[in-house]
Amino acid sequence: MFISKKLMFLYAISPVHMGAGQALGVIDNPIQRERHTEHPLFAGSGIKGAFRHAARNLWAEENGLLDRIFGPEQDASLHAGAVSFADAQLLAFPVRSLKGVYVYATSPLALQRLKRLAAVAGQPIPFEVPTALQDDEAVVLNPQLLATGAKGERLILESYAFSPSKDSSKKFEKLAQWLSKKILPDETPFSFFRDKLAKDLVLLSDNQLTFFAKNATVVEPHVRIDDESGTADDGGLFFTENLPPETVMVSLVMASEERLTKGQKNESRMSAKDIMAKVQEGFDGKCIQIGGDATTGRGHLMVRFLMEDGHEDAGSNTG
Repeated sequence: MFISKKLMFLYAISPVHMGAGQALGVIDNPIQRERHTEHPLFAGSGIKGAFRHAARNLWAEENGLLDRIFGPEQDASLHAGAVSFADAQLLAFPVRSLKGVYVYATSPLALQRLKRLAAVAGQPIPFEVPTALQDDEAVVLNPQLLATGAKGERLILESYAFSPSKDSSKKFEKLAQWLSKKILPDETPFSFFRDKLAKDLVLLSDNQLTFFAKNATVVEPHVRIDDESGTADDGGLFFTENLPPETVMVSLVMASEERLTKGQKNESRMSAKDIMAKVQEGFDGKCIQIGGDATTGRGHLMVRFLMEDGHEDAGSNTG
């Protein structure tokens, strides 16, 4: 039974390819997506594998700690791991903007799912989710994102225009400021992106966020090279999809008491709170690699755990 739970944010600082393993459309190597929303996702099993790989070096000098927390690697039948990760869900998606280069797009559905995950973790979020919007509307906090045209001021994302709505702007502004402080570390290299997230978070309708999450990912052509000739292999052209940098995902980390094999004494068992603290201490404010194409620089994500009130600054680097 999982006793300790925490909300975890994952911020992409490079393209990320969490492969789906099958191609149903024109993209040969698509990313993982939820069936019902078509939003990108990171499978919990893939997240756990990435954390275990990173922990191998992090805890190299702490004999046996890796197997105690993540479970034995050689003989998994001995006992299960004491930490688990839920599938990561989409929270904010970067969309190209006529003004301001890009925005962080979110929607009422994405925010409601965040609030539900936080409730499961026992970490209630102090904001009210804005109400639903029309598909041609957007809540815009930064007036510099708006372009003036024949029909007045509009937010231009890709080739689509949205009318700014002020109905939920006050509550959405508080939400954006809160998220920016929680998602990225309070350190100089991230200050620009913290500020941009606070002012350039844009609320779209659920339909529009889904549209951009499906059609505004990074799709790269690749050519398979023949080992003998060193030239392009016939029929070797294929396309790989990546989640773009600046995407924000959210997951749930869960810990139980340490699992024991037969013959072990209960006195040596780590508590769920100790295990969660160890994982948080090792990874909060750190960058890990998730997914495929690691040798080409893909999959780098910044990890942040949602801290209790009064602990945000202390946990921005070491947890």
